[in-house]
Amino acid sequence: MRKKIAVGVLGATGVVGQNYVRLLANHPWFEIKDMAASFRSAGKRYEEATSGKWLMDSGIPEILKNVVVRDVLDYENIPEEIQLFFSATELQDKEATREFEFAYAKKGYPVISNSSANRWTRDVPMVVPEINAAHLEILKIQQRKRALPASGFVAVKPNCSVQSYLVAIHALREAGYPVKEILVNTLQALSGAGYRGLTSPEMQATVSPMIPGEEEKTEKEPTKILGRLVNSEIVPDTSIIMSALCTRVPVIDGHTALVYLNFADRVPTLEQITRIWSEFKAEPQSLNLPFAPHPAIIVRNENDRPQVKLDVDNGNGMAITIGRLEKDKFFHIRFVALSHNTIRGAAGGAILTAELLVEKGYIKPG
Repeated sequence: MRKKIAVGVLGATGVVGQNYVRLLANHPWFEIKDMAASFRSAGKRYEEATSGKWLMDSGIPEILKNVVVRDVLDYENIPEEIQLFFSATELQDKEATREFEFAYAKKGYPVISNSSANRWTRDVPMVVPEINAAHLEILKIQQRKRALPASGFVAVKPNCSVQSYLVAIHALREAGYPVKEILVNTLQALSGAGYRGLTSPEMQATVSPMIPGEEEKTEKEPTKILGRLVNSEIVPDTSIIMSALCTRVPVIDGHTALVYLNFADRVPTLEQITRIWSEFKAEPQSLNLPFAPHPAIIVRNENDRPQVKLDVDNGNGMAITIGRLEKDKFFHIRFVALSHNTIRGAAGGAILTAELLVEKGYIKPG
C-alpha cells in the first residue's frame, strides 16, 4: 500500500482506545490523524488527557502526544483526510451509542466499533474475520436501506471472551464435525473491566463469580456470528445449545475458556481435532493481512498449557492457544482455550476487520 489510510480513534483515552493508539502506532496501512473522547478531554493534548490514566506497558507514541483531542460529538471539525474510524465509545445508553455510530456513517465514514450497542442491529455485521467474512456483504444492504453514502457504514466486533474459543468451534464445523452442545466457563482478565478493573485493589485480590450481562452475550452472540446471510438479513444459527458461566480473575490480560462440547453426529478423534486446528486457515491468513496470526490456532500438548503468562502474546496477541484437549466423562471432548482480550478480543480484532474491509474493497485508500 503506497499511502497510509488516515484513521481516527473515538474514545481514544479509555483502555481500548489506548490499545488502538498503541497498536496503530506502526501499522503499515493505517495512520492515526484524529483522536476524540468525551467533552472532559476535548481541547486537551492527548498526553494531558491521559495523564495518570495511561495503562499501556509502552509509552504514548511521541508523534501523538501533542494531538489535540476532539469531542466525539463534534462532527463539524473532523479532519478532512480521515477515511475510517475505530470506535471504543460508549455513551449514556445503547440507543444513544447506536445513533452516534450511524451519525458518523451518515457523514461517509466507515465505523468499526467495539461497543455492544449495534451487535444485534439487523443490518450490522458482527465480525470475527476468520469465521464470517461473508457477512460483510450485508453492508451494501445497510447502505441502501439507510441511504448512507457509498463510503459510510457500521460494522462491529463481538464480545472479547467469545473469540477465545469460537474460531476453534468454527474450524471443526468447517471440517465436517458440527457441534451440538457447548458448556463454557470463562476466566476473564481485569483489563476486560477497563480502568476500574486494572486499578481496583479489591478486584486484584479476588475472583468475581459473576460479570453482569456477560453470560447472556456469550450464549447469544455466537448464533449471529455462525449464522448465514440470507437475502437481506443474517439468520442466526440456533443449532448449538450453549451454557456459559463467566468469572473475573486477577490476571491483567488474557481470557481463558474451559470448554466442554458434544458433537451433533460424527465424533472426530483427538488426533483429527488437533490436525484440524493446527492446519486451519481462513481469509485473513490466505490474504496475509498484517494483523492475521500464522497460525490462527496454536495447539499445545503439554498438560500445563496454555498459561496466560506464557501464551497470551502468541501471534502478537492475535492467535488462539488451545491445550488440555481430552475426552470427558460427560461430553465428547474438553479443552482449555486462551486469547488476548484487549488485542484479539478488542482493538486488534477490529484492526484485522478493517484490514479485511480494505482488502475486499469496502474501504478504498486514497
